[in-house]
Amino acid sequence: MLFGERLASVRKAKKISQDELAKRIGAHAPVIGRYERGEVKPSIEVATKIADALEVSLDYLVGHSDLMLENKVLDRVLDIQKLSDKDQEHILAMVDAFLRDSKARAAYGS
Repeated sequence: MLFGERLASVRKAKKISQDELAKRIGAHAPVIGRYERGEVKPSIEVATKIADALEVSLDYLVGHSDLMLENKVLDRVLDIQKLSDKDQEHILAMVDAFLRDSKARAAYGS
């Protein structure tokens, strides 16, 4: 998927108009439409502002990752990485247990 397609998809999923996105990044609404249609490509600075405004990674928007990590999730992961190895192990053990239980509930329809 191209930058423009991902931009449009994320923007619509977050229910943000082209005009609103343009205001958030300090641009004019028609330029957002041009990005979405692939008529022009934004500079790296503008693409970064767009990713920040949409709260997604720039890697996702430009197609370097198919995983759309929202900034709030990414911020938590970065905070965990700053912890000691022992604290990281504890947090990951809790996350693993939660994910295992969630998958079991989904599998058994509970």
